[in-house]
Amino acid sequence: MKITLLCLLLSGWLSVASANNEPAAARVNGEVISEFRLERYFAEYLEDQGRAVASIRNPKAYKQLRQAALDALIDKELLWQESRKRGILIDDQTVNQQVEQTRQAIGGTENFLRRLQDAGFDEASFTEYTRRELAAQQTFAELTRTPEPEEKQVREFFQQHRAEMGTPEQVQARHILIKVAADADPATVEAARLRLMQMHVAVSQGESFASVAQTGSEDATASQGGELGYFSRGQMVPAFEAAAFALKPGELSGAVRSPFGWHLIIVENHLEAADVPELQGLETVRAYLARQQQSQARRQVLAQLRAQNRIERIDDE
Repeated sequence: MKITLLCLLLSGWLSVASANNEPAAARVNGEVISEFRLERYFAEYLEDQGRAVASIRNPKAYKQLRQAALDALIDKELLWQESRKRGILIDDQTVNQQVEQTRQAIGGTENFLRRLQDAGFDEASFTEYTRRELAAQQTFAELTRTPEPEEKQVREFFQQHRAEMGTPEQVQARHILIKVAADADPATVEAARLRLMQMHVAVSQGESFASVAQTGSEDATASQGGELGYFSRGQMVPAFEAAAFALKPGELSGAVRSPFGWHLIIVENHLEAADVPELQGLETVRAYLARQQQSQARRQVLAQLRAQNRIERIDDE
């Protein structure tokens, strides 16, 4: 359980305690989701996405994110109510283990109790809300259980996409760039080429390509000795790509002109395209299709629960 989940759980309990006194953001079969709960949950919802409320400048984006947070709270309430209908009970040992994990994740008993106290609750109330959360999770897991993908479907998908799953032809290269504007006059273009060829001579005579790149290249990669790493076809401009893939490992290019200027290229490794092994590919496809089925089942279950229950979204109004 992530540390932020403690805040989400507390926001859930805060809503229960304050539902009678706080304005409602929504009601699910008459059960109130308070504005107070939504505000706390919204902040945590954004935090989990690496965002902050203050960073959202666009009112439309703010409204959409807030509605998404409210949707998530409604889904939580629907699943909790469904767990009660189904008589799903979580035993004390499971609940206590989860509470202990949260205690350790937040820094031990002292920090844990301080966080609870700051929110106005004690360990007993948090323990009961954990039980409720686990019951909702178990209900969702049972409702969205899907069979393994059929082997025929797995093999058909693999054959259709096998080429995409393989490793494309790649080269590992370094380069030196002397920048030249696309509309530069012939004299400027030639002067830049001659500068580059001086570096070509230095490398040819034994100076390391990386050191020449560090001192002479005008590209952002100069500090890394011109290192470009591995790249496949279609990632570089055509002239650069054609020159790089024509070189053998250790071979130095001549002056290569691109829209950026003049390049000197050295290839350090060349990997041929490789087909994915069948067993590995089938396992990858099997896992992918299982995730797709699970995702579809989750959407369908939540849509069905929303359709079967009475939901009032007061916050939207």
